Amino acid sequence: MTSRRLAPLLLSALLATLAGCGVFRSAPAAAPAVAPDHDAVAAIRAAGAHDDSVIDVKPLRDPAVDALMTEAAQDERSGNYTAAATALDKALQISPEAPDLLQDRAEIAIRLKNFVRAEKLAHKSWTLGPRLGPLCARNWQTIVETRLQANDKTGASTARKWVQQCRKAGVPRY
Repeated sequence: MTSRRLAPLLLSALLATLAGCGVFRSAPAAAPAVAPDHDAVAAIRAAGAHDDSVIDVKPLRDPAVDALMTEAAQDERSGNYTAAATALDKALQISPEAPDLLQDRAEIAIRLKNFVRAEKLAHKSWTLGPRLGPLCARNWQTIVETRLQANDKTGASTARKWVQQCRKAGVPRY
């Protein structure tokens, strides 16, 4: 046999030997940033629900947007997150700067495991929103959840502090 014919055979034998030695084994997977059964959207909504801030903005809304939001909520309850995203995207075409609508879309992005988009939407919602109250808490909890997914513990810790800053206590009345 000529050396040209032997080269591929020798290379194959060498690779097989190295593979058996563990040279090509992948590194052990890093521990997941969040528990597999953790419901990030439930944590986000709980952050808003537990905010007893005196600030809670409820905007007047176009009836078409209301209908699309209702449709999206039904789709989400039935587990059809893609349809929910489509309905919210249509609503955002009508009201592109509605902070609560942007946050709802961020939560659906979480359901669809699109964490980068979810974080961008939550930040835009916070920028356009009241920056206090339940919506603010949901915005920052979304960022907590996306940072946890990215295994960015420092970023998640910083975002948690912002969740707490969303609360505006009422004036004591005697």
